[in-house]
Amino acid sequence: MKTNVVGVDTGDDFLYAQIAERFASQIENNILKAGDKLLSLRALSREQGISLSTAYKAYVELENKGFIEARPKSGYVVKFTPAQYPAQTLTNIAPVQTETASVDDLIRHVYKTLTQEGIIRLSLASPSAKLIPGAKLNKAMAEVLRVSPTSCTQYEDIQGNLTLRKQIAKHAFNWNGQITENDIVTTQGCMEALVFCLKAVTEPGDTVAIESPTYFGIFNVMKSLGLKVLEIPVDPENGADLEYLANAMETVEVKACLFVPNFCNPTGALMPDHRKKQLVEMLGSRHIPLIEDDIYGEMYFGKTRPRTCKSYDKEGIVMLCSSVSKTLAPGYRVGWCIPGKFLEKVISLKFMHTVSAATPTQAAIALFFETGRYDLHMRNLRKALHTQCLRYIQLISEYFPKDIKLSQPKGGYVLWIELNARINSIELFNKALKHNVSVAPGQIFTTDGRYKNYIRVSVGEPITKEIEAGLKMLGQLIEES
Repeated sequence: MKTNVVGVDTGDDFLYAQIAERFASQIENNILKAGDKLLSLRALSREQGISLSTAYKAYVELENKGFIEARPKSGYVVKFTPAQYPAQTLTNIAPVQTETASVDDLIRHVYKTLTQEGIIRLSLASPSAKLIPGAKLNKAMAEVLRVSPTSCTQYEDIQGNLTLRKQIAKHAFNWNGQITENDIVTTQGCMEALVFCLKAVTEPGDTVAIESPTYFGIFNVMKSLGLKVLEIPVDPENGADLEYLANAMETVEVKACLFVPNFCNPTGALMPDHRKKQLVEMLGSRHIPLIEDDIYGEMYFGKTRPRTCKSYDKEGIVMLCSSVSKTLAPGYRVGWCIPGKFLEKVISLKFMHTVSAATPTQAAIALFFETGRYDLHMRNLRKALHTQCLRYIQLISEYFPKDIKLSQPKGGYVLWIELNARINSIELFNKALKHNVSVAPGQIFTTDGRYKNYIRVSVGEPITKEIEAGLKMLGQLIEES
């Protein structure tokens, strides 16, 4: 996994990050190996022509990512290299068949304990409260309430807050989007956007192709709409298997696809841009709509945001959905969709179901975007998530059995872990819960109980002594199983 530093600039303030990135590159390319001694601070300062303070910040950056450590009388030493990572995990191949999605009981069993005190929640794929700028959000909310002539008590425009839609259109530039505020419909979270898009292009009994494994909430949506699902296997490196999809569509009538091309949950897979283009062209030739869930697209670890399938859409068949639930404010329920040629149908569905989204939260998020606070927050969040992901991988490599396989995501919140075939992840979940550790068992990410020896671990929480102890305990339970 690359360790590119987000937001690197040529200014002096970012010089330490550039130096840290060069060291990280040598570590990940195995030029520097575990145990190798680095230059002293004074030597680094002298050789690079930088201040001692800058040299120190560079080493702190590498320490935070777990690559080096300071040892008494030895100075800074390489502690961990990607060569020590477990092997990359692979996912099972799904059969060509459709299933009625039903994992309700299993999901409730897993998630009913999340509100209990004292639980180490390695199962919750969302941003830690420690990473959310609560005070600045409060300030934005107070400001929009103060300046609104109605204190935001009136219905918002049915298509959504105009300023928010303009800001979303502006930020689409980052993924090569060419849209305007008139192309966007705001919703109450990303899940509502997905529901509106599905209802716009399907009828009960239709078949929708989805990834396998995928976020369990999608199964519940399919069930509530009376839809069947065709599960398409996911490769952690390349995303959904497009060849498998093409073959399946020869025998199964697929009315729509719902994919998460950027850092999908639970595998963290990132579909390469050329395959996104291939997917859009393949579906376009068959006139099959693609509902693109891009809720994780902003959580990239590299220097540039990955493109979306929507950016390759020339026919209006791609319906992009997203929200700020994973980036900024889960409780605000501010989402949106860009439904292409299905825009009017989605607006009609929104009018029938909710009339309009909440006025105060839309206005507050719009202001947060408009003032540049969102961009600053995202730079900080991406850096924090990347550091946390590296630290989780290092601790899992240290505490878990050596026969595990582990995803190496380039963004997002989750790690997908393949355990020894003898281990049942539901049984592991129950054992871990007795020690106040919660993980997400693999069975909840499919309709038919596959991935029984897989678990998903979230990296959304910063590493603490409690988190480290939880991972260590989990490793012991896996070893004993």
